[in-house]
Order: sequence, then structure tokens, then C-alpha cells
Amino acid sequence: MTSVNYCAVVVEATDAKEVSMGELRERMQQTLILQGMAPRTQEAYLTAVQDIAKYYHQRPDTLSEAQLHAYLRFLLDERHLSASSVRVAIMGIGFFYTQTLRRPWPHVPLPKRTKTLPEVLSREEVARVLASTTNGRQHALLMTTYGGGLRVSEVVRLQVGDIDAGRGMLRVEQGKGRKDRSTLLGPRLLAELRRYWQL
Repeated sequence: MTSVNYCAVVVEATDAKEVSMGELRERMQQTLILQGMAPRTQEAYLTAVQDIAKYYHQRPDTLSEAQLHAYLRFLLDERHLSASSVRVAIMGIGFFYTQTLRRPWPHVPLPKRTKTLPEVLSREEVARVLASTTNGRQHALLMTTYGGGLRVSEVVRLQVGDIDAGRGMLRVEQGKGRKDRSTLLGPRLLAELRRYWQL
């Protein structure tokens, strides 16, 4: 075999491998979409599979159970990832095996989450944060986030029709986990939203 032909074979083999990896990713992404996973979950799961493939320099569908366990120990012991980050990696790789490849998934215990209490701002601290805003829009966004107990992604998607002034409720559509829910709408927040609406 001449050197030219040898190079052609190597390039052809490399291209085939890249196509196969692309096909695996595409299959997994399609499965994630069909199962209604949120975009951030899709990204996290795809990254988990991509990371383990890079770690072993090996296609993820060819990994052994021993390699899976060793990789998760690496995440905990050497990369010192939090329990919640390792849980996401396990769930992402598990999804790839059970849903994309339709293979059995070995029992991999999920690390326990560390329980921490949320930091609660005092009234004075909340007042200082609100006072730091420079316009009515910022003030209304912060008031709604704090007063309604909403995530930023939920606040920016609110519509006028989501405000139920009569019942003192805010409707949150497709919040975390793509679930609809309602939250309390206090009189101060309602007044702030009305003020913002008139700007």
C-alpha cells in the first residue's frame, strides 16, 4: 500500500468515526426532544455523554460498566464535582444507554445531595437591592422576582394575561420541569406592576 493510499484509508476511517459520533448525538438529541426534555436538560445530558467519551477517547456506546463506575469516581474524587453535578452526569449517561441505545443500565447509586438552607435577605437588604435599580423596568423585574418567588426565566416570560388581580394570583406557564403553576400576587407587587404598565 502506498503512503498516499494509506493516508486515504486513515482519513476515510476518521471520517466514518466522526459520522458515527454525529449520528449518536443526533439520535440522543431526537430522543430528548421527543420525551419533552427542557433545553437546559438536553444540553446537560448531551454534555455528560460527550465528556465521558472525551475522557476515554472512545465512543460512548462501547464503554464497559467498569469504565462507567471509574469515571463517576473520577468526577467525585479528582474533579471534586458537587453531588448534584455528578447526579446530572449519571442521569445523562443513563438516559443515553436506556433511551437512546435501548440497553440495560447498570445500577449506579446517585450521590446524596448536600442539604443547605437558602440565604434569606433581610428587609433592609431587599430595600437596598430595589433602591439600586436605575429605571422602572428593572424595579418591576426585581419586585416580581422577589415578591412572586419566581425564577428569572419565569419573570421574563410573564404576560399581562398571567396577572389575576381579582384572586391575587400570578400564573406561571411552563416553569421548572415545564409545569404550570400559580403563585401569590401581593398588593404591593400588584401596585408595582400597574405602575410599570403605565410607564
